[in-house]
Amino acid sequence: MKQILCLSSEPWSNRLPGRTQQIISRLRDTQILYFSPAQTPTDKSYRKQGQKVRPNVTVYTLPPIRFPVPERNRLFFRRAWNKIGRFIQDAAARRHFSEPLLWTTHPRQIHLLDRLEYSALVYDCDRDWENLPSHWEGSLAQAADVVFAASPLQADRLSPCSTNIALLPNGINLPLFDPGLPRSDPMPGVTAPILGWSGTIWADLDLSPVLYAAQARPDWGFLLLGKVERDNPYLRRLNKLSNVFLPGSRPMNEVPDWLYRCSVLINLLRDDQPFSDVVSPRLYEYLATGKPVVSMLWPDQVEQFADVVYGAHSSEEFLLLCSHAMEEAPGFVSQRRRDQAAAASWSRRVARVERILTTAGLL
Repeated sequence: MKQILCLSSEPWSNRLPGRTQQIISRLRDTQILYFSPAQTPTDKSYRKQGQKVRPNVTVYTLPPIRFPVPERNRLFFRRAWNKIGRFIQDAAARRHFSEPLLWTTHPRQIHLLDRLEYSALVYDCDRDWENLPSHWEGSLAQAADVVFAASPLQADRLSPCSTNIALLPNGINLPLFDPGLPRSDPMPGVTAPILGWSGTIWADLDLSPVLYAAQARPDWGFLLLGKVERDNPYLRRLNKLSNVFLPGSRPMNEVPDWLYRCSVLINLLRDDQPFSDVVSPRLYEYLATGKPVVSMLWPDQVEQFADVVYGAHSSEEFLLLCSHAMEEAPGFVSQRRRDQAAAASWSRRVARVERILTTAGLL
């Protein structure tokens, strides 16, 4: 049975599992130690024993780095990463891990490679890291036996550093969205057609199309489902509108009920990610419902699902396409949308991961 040390860039979550968790939890015939980052500079969770969250997965929280540690401050930099490395090695030794596969997800983990014992290295890249020194990610990709990239642009970016890059887009937990499952109504008493968003309301999420449409169409309801970052500049005005609903975050197993409640699903843009071609799991979840989807696009952005998603470039066009989507004939392209989602199921994605790692002799 293969042993894996997973260095995640996100905490383990039973409510809203992320990409790393979706992949790792599906790998067969493995024993996994999953290391989550500390959530605050004073997070003391690392003092707890590892928590078994699956029969083969034990989760630890790493010690926090209590202050910014620039690379040029060599003494503090070395001490901080030595502490993290010792913590991981001690946990691995207690669990009798020997020559494990090291699964990395963040460029800063390059500083742990010389501090850990492992037999092979995987780097899973699911985003751009423009705020970090480029040589961190370049060195990590160069050291990795296999690199997984979540989009073609990421694969192109990493291609000078590695010849072993495999495209691995995001996926969806498809059984949750089975159209045959009974659904509860999370918005009883609301009779207006609902246009819905699901995901974190980031401070830089451009909500201007929603504000424009909500003001223009008070007879429509607008659902913004997810954790809210209060610094978003549009929230104050949206909160004043009676046809805008912000119910907060919900566990993943409840999200399908909310999405199926909507007449149209909407995809919005974040101002700090203008060139990303990574397909969010959110979009696959939308497609799995078969519902019409209206997505905002950047200028010159290539539409990845042009045959099943309405693409808008302005608030005015967004409003117009939402009207068209509302009038779409039932079943017009619903099955085609579901087929796109089915092709992106996490079970299929992980089957590809297992084939690649087995072929490379890493599993």
